[in-house]
Amino acid sequence: MALSPSVVPQESEENNANCAEAKQSQAASTASEDPLQNLRLASQEVLHKAQRSGRSRCLQCGGSRMFYCYTCCVPVENVPTEQIPFVQLPLKIDIIKHPNETDGKSTAVHAKLLAPDSVNIYTYPCIPEYEGKDHEVVLVFPGPQSISIKDVSFHLQKRIESKGGNNTDDLDVPPTKLPRTRAEEGCDVSESMRKGPELKRVVFIDSTWSQTNQIASDERLRELLQVELRTRKTCFWRHQKGKPDTFLSTIEAIYYFLVDYHRVVRKEEYSGQYDNLLFFYSFMYRLIKNARGSGEKAKPQLIQ
Repeated sequence: MALSPSVVPQESEENNANCAEAKQSQAASTASEDPLQNLRLASQEVLHKAQRSGRSRCLQCGGSRMFYCYTCCVPVENVPTEQIPFVQLPLKIDIIKHPNETDGKSTAVHAKLLAPDSVNIYTYPCIPEYEGKDHEVVLVFPGPQSISIKDVSFHLQKRIESKGGNNTDDLDVPPTKLPRTRAEEGCDVSESMRKGPELKRVVFIDSTWSQTNQIASDERLRELLQVELRTRKTCFWRHQKGKPDTFLSTIEAIYYFLVDYHRVVRKEEYSGQYDNLLFFYSFMYRLIKNARGSGEKAKPQLIQ
């Protein structure tokens, strides 16, 4: 018996829909199994070799370490510096580390290793001077006053306006100007609106979540605009129980902030420019995941 013409397309559409749904489900499952799989990373063969050969010596302090020295922020002897990617960042990064944070467990050093020209690490109570710069510096920290990254330019602009536009040194505006036509002024306003205020530096706190408030509430940081990464989820192997999965490790927070800044604030297409910030992190993630999957206990000394 011939099928009705209306039935065949309907069944075909249903099959296509089911196939597409199955593919999406499979992709989602794969992504959940390895959320770092699509990163554009430099070859990690140097880390595989180092992992097989075991701990090595730090050429600066002589300590025995795995992959890198978390005290000196340099790769160890069997991880040649030239085989480690260098990441160029669009912003300066300041990391304020709690004095009780265990160096070997912190991911902050990854940022210093991979972007040494852009990253500085300070141990609390040592904090750089940000007074008078709150229109160009933000603190990444979740809290009741924090905003989303898409609102950063708006709030920084408000701070500039509240200062009366007198921060000529900070804004690189010449102290004197020749008279301009109304059309020229209109062009300047349009360009200023398009570019927005210039964010220059981002501050991150490196600490257990139970210790972060002590640093975030410090009067030297209290006036900074706080930004929260509300849509990103951690895959850190030391995620603290009782905390939401949006509480990220330090290197995750730095990476995701820069990606969102690139897309949302600069409004530019992102093509993996900062992915190598997760060069060490992604390797350790898989190393520990594979160890746990095979029933082994992921020993801290493997990655410290």
